[in-house]
Amino acid sequence: MELLEVMGQTVGVVLLAGPSGSGKSYIARKTGLPILCLDDFYKDGDDFTLPLRNGRVNWESPEAWNSAAAVETIARLIREGSAEVPVYSIGEDRRVATRTLDLQGSPLFVAEGIFAAEIGPECRRLGLLVEAYALRRPRGLTFLRRLFRDLAERRKPPAVFVRRGLTLLRSEPVVLRRQVELGCRAARATQVLREIAARVAASESQTRRVLTVRGR
Repeated sequence: MELLEVMGQTVGVVLLAGPSGSGKSYIARKTGLPILCLDDFYKDGDDFTLPLRNGRVNWESPEAWNSAAAVETIARLIREGSAEVPVYSIGEDRRVATRTLDLQGSPLFVAEGIFAAEIGPECRRLGLLVEAYALRRPRGLTFLRRLFRDLAERRKPPAVFVRRGLTLLRSEPVVLRRQVELGCRAARATQVLREIAARVAASESQTRRVLTVRGR
């Protein structure tokens, strides 16, 4: 399906994937666009469909995440301009609230999260997707960023963070490869920001041209 257009603007989502700790949230904020946090679509800890590994919930599996709800929310944001979105507490392993995300007339918004790539094919099929990126950073830097972030947020015991961090460090190449296979473009943060800024500028220019023509 083709992307929706309103007043000459391409309306859609930019998916921002990448390994845990690669800076997805930070880069999403740097774009200046509205942000949908896809990590808020994790399943609650008592959900019987959660995947297990060695007797424990495998939170690194896409099956621990509600992809259908994420796509539905993206579609509603594009169609209506706002949507109720969940607020998830990682420390409590459950949804604790909801909030209203309003695009405030922006034709583009960023949906970021570790599983963003998983919904890329469906978003593309539905005509929702503008672009999909997989952030690529040096593995050592990603490990340190993730560890410092988790320790600062105190969402789990420190030993859990270290153990999880080492596991993710080893699996990072596999994660990035899968995200690319799902249609994301591996890119550095500077490239992502540059290309999104160019899209925003082009969209704003198109809107001005449409308004000028309509005003004649």
